[in-house]
Amino acid sequence: MNALDWVLIVITVVAFAFGFMQLRRAHAAVLHAAKAHTKAETELKAKRERLLTEAEKESSRIIANGQKEADALRREADLKNKEQALAARQEAEKIANERMASLGKQEQRLQTKEDSLDKKLQTVDQKTKELEVKTEKIKEEFENLEAQNLKVKQVIEAQSRKLEEVAGLSREEAKAELTAQLEYTAKMDAAKLIRRIEEEAEEEADRRAKWTITTAIQRIASDVAAEASVTSVHLPSDDLKGRIIGREGRNIRALEKAVGCDLIVDDTPETIVVSSFDPIRREVASQSLQKLIADGRIHPARIEEVVEKVKIEMDEHLKDLGKSVSIAMGFPDIHPKLHKLIGRLNYRTSYGQNVLEHTKEVARIAEYMACEMGADPCIARRAGLFHDIGKAIDREVEGTHIEIGVDMLKRFGEKDEVIHAMNCHHGDIEPRTVEAMLVTAADALSAARPGARREMFETYIRRLEQLEEIATSYKGVQKSYAMQAGREIRIMVDAGAVNDDQAFWLAKDVSKRIESEMQYPGQIKVTVMRETRAVEFAR
Repeated sequence: MNALDWVLIVITVVAFAFGFMQLRRAHAAVLHAAKAHTKAETELKAKRERLLTEAEKESSRIIANGQKEADALRREADLKNKEQALAARQEAEKIANERMASLGKQEQRLQTKEDSLDKKLQTVDQKTKELEVKTEKIKEEFENLEAQNLKVKQVIEAQSRKLEEVAGLSREEAKAELTAQLEYTAKMDAAKLIRRIEEEAEEEADRRAKWTITTAIQRIASDVAAEASVTSVHLPSDDLKGRIIGREGRNIRALEKAVGCDLIVDDTPETIVVSSFDPIRREVASQSLQKLIADGRIHPARIEEVVEKVKIEMDEHLKDLGKSVSIAMGFPDIHPKLHKLIGRLNYRTSYGQNVLEHTKEVARIAEYMACEMGADPCIARRAGLFHDIGKAIDREVEGTHIEIGVDMLKRFGEKDEVIHAMNCHHGDIEPRTVEAMLVTAADALSAARPGARREMFETYIRRLEQLEEIATSYKGVQKSYAMQAGREIRIMVDAGAVNDDQAFWLAKDVSKRIESEMQYPGQIKVTVMRETRAVEFAR
């Protein structure tokens, strides 16, 4: 039985129940009216008999009194007694007649009500018969409908078998093919809708983002310093090279051991190269060499003395530098032990970018954007200053610079908001505050702006090749070009194989794959271009 069969059954049951309830109500009303009529008639008869009895008693009493008065007054009162008796009788008859008339009216009203009840009973009986007739008709129609449904099912099964034979597909295969077509159509419609919504949102977001970011960046005019792993020390003359090397190389070995760097003395005129991946050690070695050259006394004992003195001066310099940066950024309350770490960032580079200048730039950009967006500029500036603090000792302590920085900030009592913003600036943790998101954006802006960082030539070429390989791996792509130092890739697709909606999805797929498979600073713009060209030659 299908849903229609159940609906018809429910309608039939409800109609039958409704008619039965109406019949019971009408029957109860008739019984109640009959009882009321019988009770009223009984009361009227008792009342009439009571009134007659009372009237008879009253007349007898009056007559008796008249006879007594007639006997007392005798003949002269006979006429008066007769008149009084006559008047009393007339009055009694009048009262009796009035009461009889009232009883007659009541009997007439009861008769009218009885007639009305009879008519209602006749109407109820008639409706009951009509309901029974309709019920029979519904049953017949229900049976006919079941028969028709059975025939329809048989016809549908026959047509389905015939369609399967003609199409050469089973029902499941046809359903799967239809589902795939519907899914493709829905995907294309969704792509159109998503593209329209994203275009509108991107226009508004792009306008506001450009204004905010441009306002923040235009206030920053920091220098770009590309650091290397070697430092050149100028000599007044080449004769000093021999004194620096010493007898059997003892001076240069003592100097290399004291500073922890390699000193390269080659044919370059009036130059000694200090090589080390630690920029602070290179700076100590460079200053130590300059002091030794200026002093003129170059021997192992003097070398150790000068190097120790330079190290102490370097520590004081780092503290003073960190303190001055903290005050310049508006944070005189920074823990004193953090001053040296901030100063060390001046001798730390990331892809050739000076980390201290980078942190100050991030702090300023985050502050300006926070002011524009109504966030807390102080939290944003402080988190921007501390976001790379772990790089000051990441080569000496195990762990990532984020983990090291979080531990240090917790140890020195920084606010949770600052630590959270610092902890999620690489996207490892989902940001919970606006300031954290602004620090992440400011870090990307500072690192991604042109000229801020340098890369090895091989890494740069490999990134361009990997971008083009990802793009050309998709069906329908004719050519791909990595542009703007790998920050944009343009993809040319075949207009006959890829439509507009598929081009939209292709751009999304390529960007998702780039995010998952590649490592790069900043962001990479993916542009898919589709055009139709008609070419003909006139001969």
